[in-house]
Amino acid sequence: MLFSSITFVFYFLPIFLVFYYVCGIRNSVLLTGSAIFYVWGEGAYVFLLLALLAINQPIALMMQSLAARRRLTILVISIVINIAVLGFFKYSQFALDIMSSITGEKNIRLDLHLPLGISFFVFQLVSYQIEVYRSNIPAERSFVRIATYIMMFPHLVAGPIVRFGDIKDELHERTIDSDKLTVGVQYFIVGLCQKVLIANSIAPLADHAFDLPVAGLITSTAWLGIIAYTLQIYFDFCGYSNMAIGLAFLLGFHFPRNFNYPYSAKSVSEFWRRWHISLSSWFRDYLYIPLGGSRLGKAKTVRNLLIVFFATGLWHGAAWNFVFWGLLHGFFVVLENLFLGDILKRGPQWIARLYTLLIVMFAWVFFRADTFGHACFYLQTLMGFGHGQAQLPISALINPEVVVALLVGAILSFPVLPRLFQRFKLKESSLNGNTSVPDERIYFIPSGSLVLGFVMCTWLLASGTLNPFLYFRF
Repeated sequence: MLFSSITFVFYFLPIFLVFYYVCGIRNSVLLTGSAIFYVWGEGAYVFLLLALLAINQPIALMMQSLAARRRLTILVISIVINIAVLGFFKYSQFALDIMSSITGEKNIRLDLHLPLGISFFVFQLVSYQIEVYRSNIPAERSFVRIATYIMMFPHLVAGPIVRFGDIKDELHERTIDSDKLTVGVQYFIVGLCQKVLIANSIAPLADHAFDLPVAGLITSTAWLGIIAYTLQIYFDFCGYSNMAIGLAFLLGFHFPRNFNYPYSAKSVSEFWRRWHISLSSWFRDYLYIPLGGSRLGKAKTVRNLLIVFFATGLWHGAAWNFVFWGLLHGFFVVLENLFLGDILKRGPQWIARLYTLLIVMFAWVFFRADTFGHACFYLQTLMGFGHGQAQLPISALINPEVVVALLVGAILSFPVLPRLFQRFKLKESSLNGNTSVPDERIYFIPSGSLVLGFVMCTWLLASGTLNPFLYFRF
């Protein structure tokens, strides 16, 4: 069940919120609603999630009561269990494919179903265990609370990756006031508009360009396709994250910000401080720093960065395309760490931004293409070395809806709105002082604009237009 669907917006969410606000046992209602939400999309796989919870909660409680050396042993066991489950469902076929290519034997097809959100909730469980091991948080004794934390439907299938410490106090006691409700509705509608009005509108253009055969792709179409995909994936995932943050406010929680205008970054390193912030900070805190970070000299810093970006690529998908995509980002982060970063800082900002945007766009080709060979051919065509013949004129690929979505998306990819809000002195929310929303001012958008955006989204969704979600199976 997508957040951007008629079923969720007009049926599931209103019914759930009535029970949630009326009943006094909010954690139990939230857990029940989240279980229904997950079963709606995954059926019996909810038992896999419950089994992981049943294993992780007593392990954390046991680890908390042990001496330091034994705590480490228990931590390793818990991480192995969680990663093994993720590895089995997500990477076992990939491993068999590699083995078959090496041995030359017939490939074995497992046809495993990838449970929705498994990469997200496994990473949350691992972060929970590590934080308990470090004594940063106490192990939660209530199964309902720890299950609510992991299974909470706003972040269950597509993040953001919320750490237990971020919402620990709110799991015990939370308040819902008019300011939270207003901000929650606003976040949800803004995210819905990003998803439906921008990402969905330009998705057919990106799909057409990447689905063309070799003989039908020309340079102009390739550039249109990658520009469209660059905007689609941002507004698709950022929109979904904003809807999740809005739902959290409606429930009395504060989720961390997940995007901060990444396409305005002046380096690839900065891009990763702005893109999918909950994932990049997870790898920083639980992989990069434990490996030694940048404390052990240049050589080991390079090693650690490449390991992190290899893992980042693999997290996104069990295919060489994703691995190369991650390592490509890692390569440029390494260059920036060694010397390129200083050069970028000394030069004009527009050059640094253009460099970053081009690297990110070229890397998206490997993320979107079906195969590594397809990605290489697409890049070759982008640079003017393709030999395809246009199957359709460009005018056939573009209509007024696509043009408006592309222009609006390109503008809103940069921090234009916050500056306009400041200039016109829109009213600010009292939630701005909350540390869960770092470096961000929340302004109250005029209600008429929100109503108009919601009506337009509803009309498009009711008309049955294309409504994919790119991160739904991660």
